Amino acid sequence: MTERGHKRLRIIGGEWRGRKLSFPALPDLRPTPDRVRETLFNWLRDILPGSRCLDLFAGSGALGFEALSRGAQEVVMVDRHPAVITQLKQHVQQLKAVNARVVQAEALAFLEGPSRLFDIIFLDPPFQGNLLGPCLERLAQPGWLAATAWLYLETDRRIPLPTLPADWNVLRHKQAGQVGYYLLQRTSASGTQGDPS
Repeated sequence: MTERGHKRLRIIGGEWRGRKLSFPALPDLRPTPDRVRETLFNWLRDILPGSRCLDLFAGSGALGFEALSRGAQEVVMVDRHPAVITQLKQHVQQLKAVNARVVQAEALAFLEGPSRLFDIIFLDPPFQGNLLGPCLERLAQPGWLAATAWLYLETDRRIPLPTLPADWNVLRHKQAGQVGYYLLQRTSASGTQGDPS
């Protein structure tokens, strides 16, 4: 599982199912476990095809490349670590993932930049960084979330979620080990809400 200074994970579904990706063995880089990814992408099965996704703490690329493998139209992967960015770009080339964009930036700085609408946003920040609340506050500003956008949040299960805007609903919530993970949807002005199975 480990090569010099690196670890590996595998894509578990879609076009690239079974492909293995390496990632730097950094202290705060914690890929979403296989069983959590399986559950998440089952939740998103009917929503993901054709969607525009933002993977704000891309890290290993586990969520971003899994989304692309399963039919996302586009994924923007953001991370601050130079070694992570180099590895993500290599995977983009290896997989010929023309609909992937890799951006080196601090997450909060990225959210201070020009906004654009996304259908699905993956938020899996380092547990110790206390970044989830500030990121959610910035994403709540106009220009980031499509009318019925979906948000995936992954955090330490012992820490409650920050206060959410009134039009964001927690539709799914599970725990696995130390991880608490949630699927939220922002409801549209007309109140339409999906029901992921």
